[in-house]
Amino acid sequence: MEKPKIYLETTLFNYYFDTDRDAHPDTLLLFKDVAAGKYEAFTSDAVVKELTAAPASKSAMMIALVGEYKIETLTVNDEINRLADLYVAEGIIPAKYRTDGVHIAVAAVNGLDIIASMNFQHIVKNKVKRLANAVNIVKGYRPVDIVSPMEIVENENPQHH
Repeated sequence: MEKPKIYLETTLFNYYFDTDRDAHPDTLLLFKDVAAGKYEAFTSDAVVKELTAAPASKSAMMIALVGEYKIETLTVNDEINRLADLYVAEGIIPAKYRTDGVHIAVAAVNGLDIIASMNFQHIVKNKVKRLANAVNIVKGYRPVDIVSPMEIVENENPQHH
C-alpha cells in the first residue's frame, strides 16, 4: 500500500517547540512517524512564509524542521489560489484567514490524503471539513482528511486517554 501523503500545516511547526501545549507529545510523535517513513510529508511555501513571520529565534528552528524531516515544500500556484478563493466565496473560510484556505487547497490540488493541523478555528472544524470537501469534489479533487495530530498518531501513553 502506498504511504499516506500528509500536509503539515503551520501550527504543527509551532507545537513541535511549544512544550507547554497539550498536543506537543502527539505533534512530536507525528514528526517521528514522518521520520520513520510512515507518511510522505509535504508542506507549502505558504507555511514557510508564515513561519518566516514568526520571531526570528523560533522561525529559524521551525523552518529547519522542513529540511530535517525531508518535508517537500509545494508551491502555491494559480489553481490553488482559485480554490482558496472559492472557499472564501462560499463562506467556508473567512476572507481575513484566506491562507487557511490555501493550506486546504494545496492538499486538495496536489492529491494529498491528510492535512494535519492544530488550527481548530478555521481548518480542523466539522463545517470546514464537510464544505471544503464538497467544493473539492465538485471541482474534481479528492476529499482530504483534515485532522489533528492526536487523531492520527498511535499514542500508547495512558495519561493521554
